[in-house]
Amino acid sequence: MPADRTVHLPVAAQPSVDTLVELTQRAEDLGYEHAWLPETWGRDAVTSLTAMALGTEDIGLGPSIWNVYSRSPALIGQTAATLQEVSDGRFRVGLGPSGPAVIQGWHGESFDRPLRRTRETIDIVRKVLSGETVNYDGDCFTVGGFRLRCDPPETPPPIDAAAMGPKSVELAGRFADGWHAIVFTPDGLRDRLDDLRRGAELGDRDPDDVRVTLSLTCCALEDGERARRLAREHAAFYVGGMGTYYRDSLARQGYEELAHDIASAWGSGDKERATELVGDDLLDDLGAAGTPAHAREKLERFAAIDGVDAVAVGFPRGATVEEARETMAALAP
Repeated sequence: MPADRTVHLPVAAQPSVDTLVELTQRAEDLGYEHAWLPETWGRDAVTSLTAMALGTEDIGLGPSIWNVYSRSPALIGQTAATLQEVSDGRFRVGLGPSGPAVIQGWHGESFDRPLRRTRETIDIVRKVLSGETVNYDGDCFTVGGFRLRCDPPETPPPIDAAAMGPKSVELAGRFADGWHAIVFTPDGLRDRLDDLRRGAELGDRDPDDVRVTLSLTCCALEDGERARRLAREHAAFYVGGMGTYYRDSLARQGYEELAHDIASAWGSGDKERATELVGDDLLDDLGAAGTPAHAREKLERFAAIDGVDAVAVGFPRGATVEEARETMAALAP
């Protein structure tokens, strides 16, 4: 079966919440199965997802991701239950630890025990969504007597986990309903899919029941050179400007020296050099950017990987709203 086509809405701040709603409506009209909304330095995902739910009818919705530090597990459960109600059952939760640059730098929280905290958050959110009284005694969280004072969702929303390293991907396979993958080469993704299967087996689960969504940076424009330039800038920013997580992940995938060179150039303020270091081979190994024909060809390379259930069409942070629309139309299912 070919992988489903979903959309990962632009991470950079958009002109308005109405813009996010319009992009989601366009994705729905184009046949995309699901719209994921990141939550970083722009608008909060809860308010935006509510507007998106009220402005659409069929497309699935969810955050990719809510971090597990800036909201308590009980609040995440409450919010997921509410958004499942508002969306008439179209919601899917995306959780993950994020990284020190976001958690410590932006939220002022200690980035402590990310794997354990993610696992316990999934446990507690599931209990909240079941409607039962939550009494939980974990290493990171102790919750006593919490219970929804409204009807729990008739169909609880699935809970996906974002992960990049071997142990975190294994955790997703063992405890979550799905795995969100980002910044992976085809070979790197296949390696982590082995970790996912091992985690599912450790949890006495069928690996096929764990839904794999790959968020892929895409830019499909008639001006193919501009599309590739935008994607290069995006890759350089993630590897060089978002802490060590993406750099280390890329290093594990056979690009160790290059990943450190990009990060070093970015860290010294030479963003142009960092961008130039993202050569054609690396660019095509991390995304689908260029003319519509070239981008479609590269996207299909990822969609054909055994074990990938959905490819989420994402956009470079420098792309305009119109370029996001053009890309979405060119790569629609």
